[in-house]
Amino acid sequence: MRHFSYVAVLAACLVGTASLEFWPRTRVYARWRRLARTLVPVLAVFVGWDLYAISRGHWTFDPRGVTGARLPGGIPLEEVLFFVAIPICAVLTLEAVRARRRHWLVGDEPSSPDAGRGPGAE
Repeated sequence: MRHFSYVAVLAACLVGTASLEFWPRTRVYARWRRLARTLVPVLAVFVGWDLYAISRGHWTFDPRGVTGARLPGGIPLEEVLFFVAIPICAVLTLEAVRARRRHWLVGDEPSSPDAGRGPGAE
């Protein structure tokens, strides 16, 4: 069963933060397009980085801790799931804090003077 330890940790992270979708109503999963725009760059950069490190022999994974399912390039499935699960947990946590700290503005609030303005729009 040890080969499911990586997956178990990721599942525990997701389960531990799942309630934040409903209380305090972060709506992270409900805004799936926004979440996808957050995840795609993370996946591109870090999966690419891992693939490079694996191909050069700089990065390995303990076969006792992973299921053995590998994607092209030799990257374990769990590693790609890590780059999905952990950012989701981070976004859920960030949005939960923002919901409790209404004065903490980051610029994407509908009432914010900077809402809808991209970088360099000044």
